[in-house]
Amino acid sequence: MTQGAHAAMLAGAPYKGNDPALVAMRDRAKGLLRRLDWVEPEDLTGRRAVIQALFGSVGREPTICPGFACDYGTQISVGNDLFVNFNCVFLDCAPITIGHAAQIAPCVQLYTAEHPLDPEARRAGWESARPIRIGDNVWIGGGAIVLPGVTIGDDAIIGAGSVVTRDVPAGAVVVGNPARQVRRDQAARIV
Repeated sequence: MTQGAHAAMLAGAPYKGNDPALVAMRDRAKGLLRRLDWVEPEDLTGRRAVIQALFGSVGREPTICPGFACDYGTQISVGNDLFVNFNCVFLDCAPITIGHAAQIAPCVQLYTAEHPLDPEARRAGWESARPIRIGDNVWIGGGAIVLPGVTIGDDAIIGAGSVVTRDVPAGAVVVGNPARQVRRDQAARIV
């Protein structure tokens, strides 16, 4: 295994996504994701075993609904009582850390991967990644997208369909594209 590309990826340095070691890691994740989709819903022990094999670390009582996708899985760390609804995508080229009691609605996308603005570098296959951090008791509404390098503070709410391009303070409510902070009384009408 070429440690170089994986170490560069985790360090936020440029790397090539077609590195054989990275391809093998993604193939491993694909196999586990296929197993996760086929474990019977009532087989909580089996589901937990697959989630534990896929993720870097897992708290108690994780719920991951079918249609979940990730690149590697091993860069994902989650706290207790995580709920991830249907068809979510976590591109974990850099670490994705999610705190306790996070609620993630359908079709949420967490993107750590970045591609160069320079067309020649893109054509050559270079990319990089920045981590995403999500605090405790965060609610992310359906179809929201969180971009590379974003930190979302404890108790924050991300409105459905929002595109989060910058850090969200603890307790904040953000909505829109790009996501902007609103008052809680406004949020009741739009989240």
